[in-house]
Amino acid sequence: MIVVTGAVGFIGSCLIERLNSDGYNDIVAVDLFDNEAKNANLLSKKILKQVSRESFIDWLDENGNKVEFIFHLGARTDTAEFDKELLNRLNTDYTKNVWKKCITYQIPLVYASSAATYGDGAHGYNDAHDQPFQLEPLNPYGVSKNEFDKWALKEETQPFFWAGLKFFNVYGPNEYHKGRMASVVFHAYNQIKKTSSMRLFRSHNPDFKNGEQMRDFVYVKDVVDVCCFLMHHRQNSGIYNLGSGEARTFLDLTRAVFKAIDVKENIGFIDTPEDIREKYQYFTEADMNKLKSIGYDRPFTSLEDGINDYVGNYLTKDLKY
Repeated sequence: MIVVTGAVGFIGSCLIERLNSDGYNDIVAVDLFDNEAKNANLLSKKILKQVSRESFIDWLDENGNKVEFIFHLGARTDTAEFDKELLNRLNTDYTKNVWKKCITYQIPLVYASSAATYGDGAHGYNDAHDQPFQLEPLNPYGVSKNEFDKWALKEETQPFFWAGLKFFNVYGPNEYHKGRMASVVFHAYNQIKKTSSMRLFRSHNPDFKNGEQMRDFVYVKDVVDVCCFLMHHRQNSGIYNLGSGEARTFLDLTRAVFKAIDVKENIGFIDTPEDIREKYQYFTEADMNKLKSIGYDRPFTSLEDGINDYVGNYLTKDLKY
C-alpha cells in the first residue's frame, strides 16, 4: 500500500493519478473528505481505502506493516492564516507524528515543506541543511513548515529514507477548489475569460516594476514526477527544493495565458492587499542542484508549455487530471 495524505487536494490528487498510471492502485487516500468540490478530484482515481486525517495515526498502528511508502502532502496551506496554534497542530506536530510512525514501521517518507520557509530570500534559495536554522519566514504558515524542517534535521532517529520537498509556486489541474490560494495561472484564466483583461498586483518595491515581480513557477506534473523518482530512489535523505529552477515574471505568465486562450493582451494593475503587502515575496528561484546531484535528470516544463497544457487540456475542458 502507498499512502497519500492530502489526497483530495491539488498535488495529492495529481500524484494519485500519476501513481495509478504507473500501475499503483493500492492507494490509501488520507484527508477529511468533507468538501465535495475537492472530493471530485478523486472520482476517476483507483483507491484501495479512504482514511480520515483524524484517525490516520491510529490506522497506522494497525496497518503500518503493510505500508510501502508515505507521501505526506496534507497540510494547512493558507499563507494568510494567522492562527499559529492551528498551523502548529496541523503542519508541525501532525508531521512529527507521521515521522515517528515511519520510524516504528520502517516506512520511507516524502513530506511537503514549502518555499515559504525562505521568507524574503535574504539568505538565498539554497536547500543546504544549515539553511533552515537561518531562515525567517514571512508568515505563520512558512514558520510552521520551517519548524518541522529544523526538527527533522536535528532528530537522531530518522526513517530509513525521507525527503522534505520545498514546493515553489505550483500550478496545474485539480486546484479548482483552492479559492484565493489557487495559482495565478488559474486566476488569470478565469479573469481573462470573464473580462478579456487581467489585473496584476502593483509593485510596492522600488526594485521591481509593476508585473515584474518574479516567481519560480513549477508545473504540477513535474512535481509528481519528482515524487515518483524519490519513491524509487530511496537514497540521499534530506530536504530538497522543488521548483523549475527559473524565475519568471507575472507578466510572462499572464501573456502566456492570453496567448493560450487567443485573447488580445489587456493587462492592468491593482494595489497588493494590505493584509499581505508587508509579507509579499518579490523574487523566488529554486536552486535545483541538489536534486540533480542525486540523479534526477528530467527537464522541467517551461512556463509556456505548462500553461498551454493546463489551459488547453484542463481549464477550457473543465477536466480534472
